[in-house]
Amino acid sequence: MMLPLADLLLSPDEMAAVDRAAAASGIDSYGLMEKAGQAVAASALRHFPEAGRYVVLCGPGNNGGDGYVAARALRQSGADVALFYLGDPGKLKGDAARAFADCPVAGTAISTYLPQAGDVVIDAIFGAGLSRPVPDEVAVIISLVADARVPVIAIDLPSGVDGNSGQILGAAFQAERTITFMTRKPGHLLLPGRDLCGILEVFDIGIPARIVRAEADTRIAENMPAQWQAALPAAVTDIHKYKRGHLVVFSGGAIATGAARMSAMAGLKAGAGLVTIASPEQALAVNAGMLTAIMLRAVEDEAALRAWLTDKRLSTFVLGPGFGAGEKARQFALALADRQLVLDADGITSFRDDPQRLFEAFADGPTRMVLTPHEGEFARLFPDIAADSTLSKVAKARAAAARAHAAVIYKGADSVIAAPDGRALINANAPSWLATAGSGDVLAGIIGGLLAQGTPAFEAAAAGVWLHGEAGQRAGKGLTAEDLVSHVAPF
Repeated sequence: MMLPLADLLLSPDEMAAVDRAAAASGIDSYGLMEKAGQAVAASALRHFPEAGRYVVLCGPGNNGGDGYVAARALRQSGADVALFYLGDPGKLKGDAARAFADCPVAGTAISTYLPQAGDVVIDAIFGAGLSRPVPDEVAVIISLVADARVPVIAIDLPSGVDGNSGQILGAAFQAERTITFMTRKPGHLLLPGRDLCGILEVFDIGIPARIVRAEADTRIAENMPAQWQAALPAAVTDIHKYKRGHLVVFSGGAIATGAARMSAMAGLKAGAGLVTIASPEQALAVNAGMLTAIMLRAVEDEAALRAWLTDKRLSTFVLGPGFGAGEKARQFALALADRQLVLDADGITSFRDDPQRLFEAFADGPTRMVLTPHEGEFARLFPDIAADSTLSKVAKARAAAARAHAAVIYKGADSVIAAPDGRALINANAPSWLATAGSGDVLAGIIGGLLAQGTPAFEAAAAGVWLHGEAGQRAGKGLTAEDLVSHVAPF
């Protein structure tokens, strides 16, 4: 499926390549800047008509050029406009220099700006291309604007937000609205950039789609159904429970069974044909008293597990929720090297001292392992990748997936799902109230249920994360993990 342009994610470098390609094709680049600046002015007038004055802060590049165009358009509309610039505008080049020359609003140095009641700031300082901390004089203005609670409209990205990673480069504006052009950047979806953008508008300034698509890395996108729905099991009439797959979830001991039950119920609701909880003998009675549709099996040790694995219908396993970290978890995971495995929580932590042993066990053949680490667990499995401050969350997840030969869900409010072949999706539908005990257990079960039905690992991981977010939206604020399970539904 070909995604709409607004659904693509382009890095700042890729967007710069789009601009160059558009100019090389004969498109008037100043005309594009005109459209961009006019769109900003229109948004400001539409959403902040009560402004006492529009304060345009212009930087030393093309983002500043957009600001000069916006300032001119606002002045022509009859609005009160004040303009402040960073650096010497006389040194501007190309389209930005022309925009400055065409702007009738006399400006002054950005360091002289003092917020006033009724101001609306248009941030045209840096946009998405910044790769170093903001200068001190800009950091001071950001602080003054925040203290005065002046609303901000950002052009492309709030200045101080890294367009690749969404991270703050020293300081950054908190925008109420952000206007970007043609496509979004990863920094629009990754935190904290996503929150700092406020409401995001994507405006088409007329660059042909063929040029945009030619520069886009289509392996990176927002996690949406268009990315994975074709890989989900089709609804057919000739079906029975074994065709819908048998999911096994491992339980901890008698006082650590709840996490496994939540995973198991989530897998069943996600569509698995059968779900069994495998537990130590001592936990069977506890689980039996709490379950009806879930089957039970006593699996005390590795030998019992390997004997059970002679049943080839056992295709998919969830290991980790409430299981306990240690040698038993390692033995079980390695015994499952030829099956599909969702490794979560204690299962991940169990390999912190020798993660390569796990990766090597699943290195051959199709991807059949899904890893679901949060920040701390990611650092345990991939300490060098986690510590590399030059990498974005997307880059870290992609590197981890390639090393582990696994689908990796680098969890958080902006979860990134990555495949060994370089595909990566950024999830944005998860409500904040999903951050509750047991939520991750439910996610592991959903993914296991999709895997059991034949969905490939990466697509199962991506669909599971999205369905988890949708369940959280349906459950609403104040949910518990038990509430969340009841709202899980297939796509």
